[in-house]
Amino acid sequence: MFRHTIQLLLVTCLASGTVSEANEPFVGEWKLDPSKSKLTDQMKVESVAGNKYAFDFGGGSAETIAPDGTDQPGLASTTLSITIEAPDSWKVVRKHEGRILLMAYWKLSKDGNTLTDDFTQFGPNGSTTNMKTVYNRVAGTSGFAGTWESTSEALNSSYVIKVQPYEGDGLSFIYSSQGVTKNLKFDGKDYPQVGANALPGSTTAARRVNAHTLEMTSKLNDKVASTQEIRLSSDRKTLTMIVHAAGRTRPSILVFERQ
Repeated sequence: MFRHTIQLLLVTCLASGTVSEANEPFVGEWKLDPSKSKLTDQMKVESVAGNKYAFDFGGGSAETIAPDGTDQPGLASTTLSITIEAPDSWKVVRKHEGRILLMAYWKLSKDGNTLTDDFTQFGPNGSTTNMKTVYNRVAGTSGFAGTWESTSEALNSSYVIKVQPYEGDGLSFIYSSQGVTKNLKFDGKDYPQVGANALPGSTTAARRVNAHTLEMTSKLNDKVASTQEIRLSSDRKTLTMIVHAAGRTRPSILVFERQ
């Protein structure tokens, strides 16, 4: 969650944003409107040899983990741990350099056809973003192994993106609650994501389609993880992001309102 701690800084940022917006309509602070957004998600859990599970959370790159509660090597220099708290309850924790990035509690329904995910992301400044998601089974027959899909998520925290000018004709997209910033030039080149929670090897390339539309391509270790189309309404009050995650057929649609 983005917070200003000094009133003078707040006034300065708002004033500079107003001036810049005359030439750059995307500049400003944008808050997600969950009631207008449609968040889709899919994950795959496969039981493999050695009492292990392969987890694919998107992008087609699986992480193979033993569910013994220990931190094990995951994607992009992170660790992943799975703790079986009960036959129908798992705890999932991802860390980077020992710091918790996210924690999730998974709960299976009695019939095994739905999975509830109570997910919390931890920002570098101690802020948290919590989401509760109900997944439906689309493959598999029992237990946590299977393919799970959701089109409904309840966001229980404020989610804000700030957009600022960057080196003249570029833009910075600041995801404060995630601890990630994307400093971009619109030349199609890959620029590294920065911030306390930025994963090593994560990059973004961007281009302008027109004055009110941008396109971004995010990669992890040179492999495309997602593409985004960002549209600004004609009155410049609404920002819509259409996110296509690699390996998924349906996009997520995130609608933000200018603050």
